[in-house]
Amino acid sequence: MKLAGFFAIVLALVPPLPVVAADTIVIKFSHMVAPSTPKGKAAEKFKQLAEERTQGRVKIEVYPNGQLYKDRDEIEALQLGSVQMLAPSLFKFGALGAREFEVFDLPYIFPNKATLYRVMDGALGKELFGKLEPKGVLGIAFWDNGFKQMSANKPLRLPVDFKGLQLCIQPSKVLEAQMKALGANPVPMVFSEVYTALQQGVAGGTENPVSDFYTQKMHEVQKHLTLSDHGYLGYMVIVNKKFWEGLPADIRGILEQAMQETTEYERAIAQQENDEALEKVRAAGTTQIHTLTPKEREAWRKQLTVVHKDFQDVVGQVNIARINKIAAEVEKETKDKKP
Repeated sequence: MKLAGFFAIVLALVPPLPVVAADTIVIKFSHMVAPSTPKGKAAEKFKQLAEERTQGRVKIEVYPNGQLYKDRDEIEALQLGSVQMLAPSLFKFGALGAREFEVFDLPYIFPNKATLYRVMDGALGKELFGKLEPKGVLGIAFWDNGFKQMSANKPLRLPVDFKGLQLCIQPSKVLEAQMKALGANPVPMVFSEVYTALQQGVAGGTENPVSDFYTQKMHEVQKHLTLSDHGYLGYMVIVNKKFWEGLPADIRGILEQAMQETTEYERAIAQQENDEALEKVRAAGTTQIHTLTPKEREAWRKQLTVVHKDFQDVVGQVNIARINKIAAEVEKETKDKKP
């Protein structure tokens, strides 16, 4: 074996050391959205807590809006150790071979936030964290961005209204199937390209939590917004596994506690941010807002049932059943609390 080849193998087996400037551990935290979104604010909150509690031993460098790496490149950059922390959308993990994560993309799978958080914080959430470890990635928290709403340049109240529409989606097989079930033509693209696609007429609509819809200025190029709550958009905070496990134990413990508190903060503001964004969209006067009636919502739900059936083998029929069971438990608990 050549000497250079031998050293290459040895180096590949050595865990990447934390990025150090002088005596300070520097963690680069990259994400794709604006600092004013729930995720953007949570990243800054984590930075504040981590730096204060480690008393300068850790510095968190936050890079919002894809400044450091773009959508297509960020997970590979994490695996290579070029960045240490990300918070990607959950749909991205299907491309890593962990297609169980696509259960979060199923339409109307979560009837409320109580069900969602119980899934994330329970046994299923922990199992999903473990799916990424063979890829050199460690999940450390689930963050919330809220339920998604549909937008277009025409009112979308019933499935028939979607026929023939070109709708932007995040690259996800489940989301493609969702749009096709509604009669629309899905146009997969990275998040940073959606506004331009809508502006230039490449697509006629899209789906987003209202906070993203507003902060990305989509209300400037979409005339109608339907409050459908048809799907969910969340994130998982991930780290380079070797990097994280190579941190001093006391530092890692402090960061884990800071992340736990940040997650509580992020979830607390997620709905508030969406509510405030909706009022800002309303005040802008450029987008007409539609609220589905119970009958209209049921028509959407019925039309989209096929997506659950088509993907039950991919995401795990047992996982769908577990979520449905948790949803039933939450519903019963809610009813029992009523006088």
